[in-house]
Amino acid sequence: MARYTGPKVKISRRFGQPIFGNHKSLEKRGYPPGQHGPRMRRSKQSEYSVGLCEKQKLRFMYGLMEKQFRRTFERAKGQRGVTGTIFLQLLESRLDSVVYQLGFTKSRQAARQFVNHGHIRVNGQKVDIPSFQVKPGDEIEVKNGTSSRQLATRNMESTRLRNVPEWMTRNDEAFRGVINRLPSREEMEQTINEQLIVEFYSRF
Repeated sequence: MARYTGPKVKISRRFGQPIFGNHKSLEKRGYPPGQHGPRMRRSKQSEYSVGLCEKQKLRFMYGLMEKQFRRTFERAKGQRGVTGTIFLQLLESRLDSVVYQLGFTKSRQAARQFVNHGHIRVNGQKVDIPSFQVKPGDEIEVKNGTSSRQLATRNMESTRLRNVPEWMTRNDEAFRGVINRLPSREEMEQTINEQLIVEFYSRF
């Protein structure tokens, strides 16, 4: 499956936040990339440019290529309810995102690889598709294998300070998580204005 493999620090500096995880370089160079650096003055952005920037930021956060990102948006638009919120829920309930939120990996990119390599079971069945959509009541478990659980243990120890969201529950001893419900808007990414993305795609 295609994924972004370009410079991560550069992308994080462009948006002014750690898109792919913590980047110490942002503390030293908290300004956009480029030869003019902090002296660069940017002209006022158009509505199109603002929407594009917000869309790209969210797309990089979840590590999706444009085609898959747009397909997820179209799926959200076809459901009843607030399109922006449903869109975020679909992204957040992807299996790779859930594995990351449960603390079994340090990043969503690592979670995608973890799933791809067959380390995860959903309701007792092997699922190696990162885009698999989980739903309330599903049980996500690390495969009962030495290498799988050793890797998960190391990651869980290093992510202890990152709380598991309230919409899911993790059983550390069983290496298992349960989806209690879909996340509310307040429980999802707060740095994103999803309405800008809805308006951006409505132009096409």
